[in-house]
Amino acid sequence: MKLRRINAVARKEFLHVLRDSRSLGMAIAIPMLMLVLFGYALTLDVDRVPLLVWDQSGTQASRDFVSLFTGSRYFSLRGHADNYREIEREIDEGRAMVALVIPRTFAAGVETNRAERVQMLVDASDANTATIALGYASGIVRSYGQNLALAEIHRTGGRSIDMPLDVRPRVWFNADMQSKNFIVPGLIAVIMMVIAAMLTSLTIAREWERGTMEQLVSTPVSGPELVLGKLLPYFAIGMFDMLLAVLMGEFLFHIPLRGSLVLLTSVSSVFLAGVLAMGILISIVAKNQLLASQMAMTLTFLPAFLLSGLMIPISNMPPVIQWITYVVPARYFVTLLRGIYLKGVGLEVLAVEVLLLSVFGVLMVVLAIARFKKKLA
Repeated sequence: MKLRRINAVARKEFLHVLRDSRSLGMAIAIPMLMLVLFGYALTLDVDRVPLLVWDQSGTQASRDFVSLFTGSRYFSLRGHADNYREIEREIDEGRAMVALVIPRTFAAGVETNRAERVQMLVDASDANTATIALGYASGIVRSYGQNLALAEIHRTGGRSIDMPLDVRPRVWFNADMQSKNFIVPGLIAVIMMVIAAMLTSLTIAREWERGTMEQLVSTPVSGPELVLGKLLPYFAIGMFDMLLAVLMGEFLFHIPLRGSLVLLTSVSSVFLAGVLAMGILISIVAKNQLLASQMAMTLTFLPAFLLSGLMIPISNMPPVIQWITYVVPARYFVTLLRGIYLKGVGLEVLAVEVLLLSVFGVLMVVLAIARFKKKLA
């Protein structure tokens, strides 16, 4: 294996990418576009839940109670209703998700310290959002009830009651509890896997389709030299994409990078090398650009998006699916990025993921080299 030959193949492939605006656009523009679109579109935050109010009491007490909902960032008042039929229509048409029904006796119940029932109707078509919205509403109602009880105690001159538990939460790693801090690092892993595999999945197949493989076979370039030469230009482009993704995470999404930049670069290079070699392996097996691109999309996007823990926690998956996730390299890279970004941990915590990702990278490179045969048939 001679570096001069590897450099010649790499230079040829790099010039091809520079002269092919479509390949260059796929290599740089598409990852950035995907990161922006998915970064803003994918969110687990439940804010501004559309709220409809039927205030049958119409008193100052009921208005104060409603103001606790409308003054919160979790609910957005969309209007008032006068009957259940109107509530049903608004929920059916999707203009409201939660309806608050306050009885006529609400103010009297508050003044006499009598337990008063307030009805809340929730559209549970989206069960996850409905559960979170109910949790927000329950917290508001519970806080309102506690304040009323304390006010009644002070009014009657009674002894203050100490709560049996005093919970003082302290949030680690994501103090603002914003889902983008959790999602964007995982998105970087998924996008890099898909784009890297898509790029190199066309390299060898393109040589076969254009008839230039015969010329390469007739040269002294060996199989390993050809594979590594094809891989190097895309590795440089992939690392440039990774740099842009890190900068976008820092300045566009304001994701804190608490860990080591050196460790982030190292694990990214290992992951990228493995995924690029995987794409070359697909290209060698397929020998057809259309088939190669379809195989690359199937083997990268779906597993990386669904089985990496990006959106769905792996612990919530069925046991059989959890076992399958162990062969998805994006699972380890997502864990590494989140650990480095949010927790600032190093190899003392992430050593197993780094080891498994290294095994994947070496295995893909070895398989790609072993699978390529320098012959026409």
